[in-house]
Amino acid sequence: MSLANVVVIGAQWGDEGKGKITDLLSRSADVVVRYQGGVNAGHTIVVDDRVLKLHLIPSGILYADTICLIGSGTVVDPKVMLGELDMLLGYGIEVGGLKLASTAHVTMPYHRLLDQAMEQRRGDRRIGTTGRGIGPTYADKSERNGIRVLDLLDASRLRDRLSGPLAQKNELLQKVYGIEPLDADAVIAEYAEYGQRLAPHVVDCTRTIHEAARARKNILFEGAQGTLLDLDHGTYPFVTSSNPVSGGACIGAGVGPTLIDRVIGVAKERSPLRPGRRVRHHHRPPSSLRLVRRRDRPLCRPGQRT
Repeated sequence: MSLANVVVIGAQWGDEGKGKITDLLSRSADVVVRYQGGVNAGHTIVVDDRVLKLHLIPSGILYADTICLIGSGTVVDPKVMLGELDMLLGYGIEVGGLKLASTAHVTMPYHRLLDQAMEQRRGDRRIGTTGRGIGPTYADKSERNGIRVLDLLDASRLRDRLSGPLAQKNELLQKVYGIEPLDADAVIAEYAEYGQRLAPHVVDCTRTIHEAARARKNILFEGAQGTLLDLDHGTYPFVTSSNPVSGGACIGAGVGPTLIDRVIGVAKERSPLRPGRRVRHHHRPPSSLRLVRRRDRPLCRPGQRT
């Protein structure tokens, strides 16, 4: 059976159960790509009574021959990612197929502190963030002030790249939010060590995907959250900081739209609560979003893909 190149997205506010669909399709995929979001998403998998909670690593990691790529459009908390790697290794699961885009941006400790401080200061106007630093990481990316995975691979480079942002964020933390500044040497030492551990998994994201496409591999693009949490097209300001819509796969993975064969939107009959904010929206999603798939268009089709 040939899966072709498929994007799986949530058609509502997330928590639609798309992880089950992604896991099902991962069995037929040669490459699984996570293209946006960070540790503010994820799913729980039960394998032989073992509970695996994954926030960054795609569930395709459970299949030995599957390449799992965390794309350039994601933001990566290396401490969390290494914790997931250690958990998988502890269960005897092979992680050699895990690949991490060198150009993915890194969530630093000041991102988490700022995320929590800003959310607390909003008071009754809280957005409902997870407090894990996702928004501030994407903000630094847009301001061209971010730290990328490739910066972690060399301590001297990391020190040079981090000097400006850390001084700026320490001033903000201390003078605006009354939080103790971070020690530069400690941060550099910690994250340089993360870089050394992650180095064997770091790749050129776009090249890896295009090489797989030229080899006629089946590629599954996995989105986090849901369409209505899209930064540009969702229920702003109660949205995430990236683009979970299907078009986000092209930008976050670094591919053109002609590489995508099919988009699968997953929805629940009754719209779920928006994650992070325990208030139900008073409007229903457009009728076009309530269709998961037509019966005459199977998820997989036999033979060679067109």
